Amino acid sequence: MTYLDFEKPLADVEGKAEELRNLARKGEGAVDVEKEAAALDKKANDLLKDLYQNLDPWRKTLVARHPDRPHCSDYISALFTEYTPLAGDRTFGDDHAVMGGLARFNDAACVVIGQEKGNDTKSRLHHNFGMARPEGYRKAIRLMDMAHRFGLPVITLVDTPGAYPGKGAEERGQSEAIARCTMKCLEIGVPMVSVVIGEGGSGGAVAFATANRIAMLEHSIYSVISPEGCASILWKDSDKMREAAQALRLTAQDLLKLGVIDRVIAEPLGGAHRRAPDTIKAVGKEIAAMLKDMKGQKPADLIADRRQKFLAMGSKGLAA
Repeated sequence: MTYLDFEKPLADVEGKAEELRNLARKGEGAVDVEKEAAALDKKANDLLKDLYQNLDPWRKTLVARHPDRPHCSDYISALFTEYTPLAGDRTFGDDHAVMGGLARFNDAACVVIGQEKGNDTKSRLHHNFGMARPEGYRKAIRLMDMAHRFGLPVITLVDTPGAYPGKGAEERGQSEAIARCTMKCLEIGVPMVSVVIGEGGSGGAVAFATANRIAMLEHSIYSVISPEGCASILWKDSDKMREAAQALRLTAQDLLKLGVIDRVIAEPLGGAHRRAPDTIKAVGKEIAAMLKDMKGQKPADLIADRRQKFLAMGSKGLAA
């Protein structure tokens, strides 16, 4: 288990319980320690409830970035069958930060696209920590074109700190690729649902999340810039990221109130990483519900609904 900074008291209690059980397994305990370990388990569970009862935006940001959180590949493996990946953008190459292809969801054909961060040093480097280059967005465009052509719903799984800002990416047209991917989301005449499963960072996330229905996991985040980046710009001090996280209104709960997203998916106590199978199952249930909402709608109605959704954002509370 990887513990976040604010979880250190919890780490101490759970560590002591595990030490007692290790002694018991080795036969080194003079007395039965299970009762004492159970008491520590109860204390840990109570502490976990207290820690996660009212997380502030910065702590939610840390949970959204937790390295053990289930990633795009985990959701695809668990929720989709007959997954056939598509590689390359037919222009430059393949981007491993973006994975997607044809699949079946609840036995119905669909297209699934998502950002993959990786789960260890080697895979994180391979997937560029989920930061897509232009070829990743152009690959997504290829997949959305295919979905439109064959009338297949599009499901996107968003988890990125943002698009990759490197020199090569800029030379190959990063901003143009993001803009065209966002535009393609608005053009396809098929149901499109998006779930923010971790981080939804800037235009790199918007290009995948311009959908008819948008859901966020309870402790995920979605914002125009990272708290650290915002703090560096506004206060010239990245250490003010806590204040920036508060000001950005980046939590799922805030964004639901603002009308940016449609649903918040509850996570297990302690975050998605503590009971990943339960989290993945809950996400699958919400995807099915969102697709059911749009069943039978005509292509023109789906496009109009999607455009109107984004045109209306930000209008809440404004005077007529």
